[in-house]
Amino acid sequence: MKIKFILPALTESESPFWRPIKYSLFPPLGLATMAAYCSPDDEVELVDQHVQKLSLDDQPDIVAIQVYITNAYRAYRIADHYRSKGCFVILGGLHVTSLPHEAEPHADVLFLGPAEESFPRFLDDYRNGNPATRYVSRDRTLIGVPRIRRDLIQRRLYLVPNSLVVTRGCPHHCEFCYKDAFFEGGKSFYTQHVDDALAEIDRLPGRHLYFLDDHLLGHQKFARELFAGMTGMNRVFQGAATVDSILHGDLIEKAAEAGMRSIFVGFESLDARNLRQSNKRQNLDRDYERVTKRLHDLGIMINGSFVFGLDGDDTTVFQRTVDWAVETGITTATFHVATPYPGTAFYSEMEQAGRLMSDNWDLYDTRHVVFEPKRMTASELKSGYDQAYRDFYRWTAITKASMFHGTVKHRLKHFFYASGWKKFEPLWNLVIQMKRLNLMTPLLEAILSRVSRGNLSGTTEEPASSAMAAGSTDRHPGNRLPVIDSPLVPAENASQNRAS
Repeated sequence: MKIKFILPALTESESPFWRPIKYSLFPPLGLATMAAYCSPDDEVELVDQHVQKLSLDDQPDIVAIQVYITNAYRAYRIADHYRSKGCFVILGGLHVTSLPHEAEPHADVLFLGPAEESFPRFLDDYRNGNPATRYVSRDRTLIGVPRIRRDLIQRRLYLVPNSLVVTRGCPHHCEFCYKDAFFEGGKSFYTQHVDDALAEIDRLPGRHLYFLDDHLLGHQKFARELFAGMTGMNRVFQGAATVDSILHGDLIEKAAEAGMRSIFVGFESLDARNLRQSNKRQNLDRDYERVTKRLHDLGIMINGSFVFGLDGDDTTVFQRTVDWAVETGITTATFHVATPYPGTAFYSEMEQAGRLMSDNWDLYDTRHVVFEPKRMTASELKSGYDQAYRDFYRWTAITKASMFHGTVKHRLKHFFYASGWKKFEPLWNLVIQMKRLNLMTPLLEAILSRVSRGNLSGTTEEPASSAMAAGSTDRHPGNRLPVIDSPLVPAENASQNRAS
């Protein structure tokens, strides 16, 4: 058979004049994992429309399309095109799982939830001539998953080709997160065997890695064994973790010893009311300043995630959040407009309250306001969000935040990393247009080199004491999309929420 896997893109990512770097960060590992289940006799093609031109002139036997909320309309158009030509079309991903009735008219088969178990089941049924119309994951495991078909990925088109996922899901249940809907009916957090994860790491060339896991420290035994196995491999890596996991025990020290140099932290809100509203209990009564100090002492840069527009926020939230991020030396910040995604408790709450303003999924990108805020207008929320980005990435703010660090090398590392994302976008665009983004990866590795051994002895968690931990200032628990990259689940979360 000829099988074509497609990750549709937003229109702006295809512009011949301007290509934001966030669309060229990570390859679609989920689709590459699905491709690994195909027969060696199958002709398999993988097209990531963010970095490749999609030809619609062919006629594969099967077309598998990955759907997330902001590419949904384009995904449906592509699906309709191929079905009109007689191709067998399957759709899956976060959006399909949340709204299967919307996706159903555009596909022959829908995949709901993770597809590590259901996709090979579908292939067997298809070859036997009796495929079902829906496949729902039954068993949740990463044991026995075949090697990712990285040969289908054009590494030179990505800044971070060495991305990987060693766990699925997250142990927490935040009301704004897609995860609970996606993993409904089974385990919502599970891991690989450590030996399998280390073997995958060992196969990747170069030094730099990016773990796209929602919560790399979420399973302490697994993470501890993983970091022990990575120590001495001469890798530098980035990942994501929660506030409480950074404060508890010495696991973050073990990560630093293994090569962690940058971490995505979902601070989300400085306001305890927002944290409670969003069931962000892992952040409640935690000392955020102690989190930043611990990471900085270890030489780990911080990409802080913040969300604006939850019910505890008024128009003062933007400046207060930026001021706190700059004053505590956050290297990069990812700001989001709170967005109620279908299938989440947040969406149900806004729908029942009559506060939804739009069902145009193109606007559900955490940059537009799609619901009525409680303590400000929609225009105030949008303008405040835009202003927060401008203020945080001003040259004066970047310089001030970099001076927070104790050593000259750490200050320079902060300055070049933060300014590199937002102040050199024309350079990124040039390299993207040349299709040689891989030339920038060694520079990224150099910036991520160790700057301080810090205190690697570890400390135990202490009770929160600062005013911020008590919620007297504001941090938004916002739209933390799960950074899952399992089959038929998009890597868009990483590109939208981790790229500052």
